Amino acid sequence: MSQSLHPAVERALSELKALPGALLPILHAIQDALGYVPPEAVPAIAHALNLSRADVYGVITFYRHFRSAPPGRHVVQLCRAESCQAMGCEALAQHVKTRTGADFHATSADGAVTLEAVYCLGNCACSPAVMIDGRLHGRVTPERFDRLLREAETS
Repeated sequence: MSQSLHPAVERALSELKALPGALLPILHAIQDALGYVPPEAVPAIAHALNLSRADVYGVITFYRHFRSAPPGRHVVQLCRAESCQAMGCEALAQHVKTRTGADFHATSADGAVTLEAVYCLGNCACSPAVMIDGRLHGRVTPERFDRLLREAETS
């Protein structure tokens, strides 16, 4: 393997490449470790799995979960599934976009927040739901979102 590969990429490849259907587990492992899948890892992943670079790139870009660039300091995932929509997530989404300065699947100009649309956080009974830096929150209002984001920024 190339000396320029991040150790997390090398580790994911060496530990997971023998699994049946190893591409997704490898991509998840890399993103879990680094927060994104570096574009320079694509050729190594393709080579290790005997796939084309286009195959690997296609999977990364097909699934909105995977990022090809580092996320902001805070990752906000806003549920847009039916239950959350019925409970006002569209108004919350507009507030979150204005508050963070980020659109869905983008990072704010200051690098503070990456905003992601997700389609079920499994918290339907407490809609609308938001996950901030891996912590799930339910019944989120615009005011509560502001408070939660301030707490995340100060912790």
